[in-house]
Amino acid sequence: MADDKKKRGGSDRGLIAVKEPYEVRYWSKKFKCTPAELKAAVKAVGRSSKKVGAYIKMKKAKKRDRALIAVSQAHEVSYWSKKFKTTPAKLKAAVKKVGHSSKKVAAYFASMKKKPKRKAKKK
Repeated sequence: MADDKKKRGGSDRGLIAVKEPYEVRYWSKKFKCTPAELKAAVKAVGRSSKKVGAYIKMKKAKKRDRALIAVSQAHEVSYWSKKFKTTPAKLKAAVKKVGHSSKKVAAYFASMKKKPKRKAKKK
């Protein structure tokens, strides 16, 4: 959006003017973020809409990744094994069964604790 309404060129169209409330509303809606997140992104990377969009996308990806378990990383396996009080092998098996989400893995281990182990009957 153009900050100077008389300018209609492409170079002005790709810049974000955080002092204009209508631009903040437009870009916040476009990038699906809050106005505060938009202003922080502009402060971090500049006024270019492409750079701001990439920055916000990267921030959202980092938020999602914190809750995921990367079994390919040894330090992550060690951390999550200690957190769930289990062995790395059992953790990897749980991730394979329910996915990489730490919430799903936690629910899986909670359900495993509730189930009593059955003993095999001798004939």
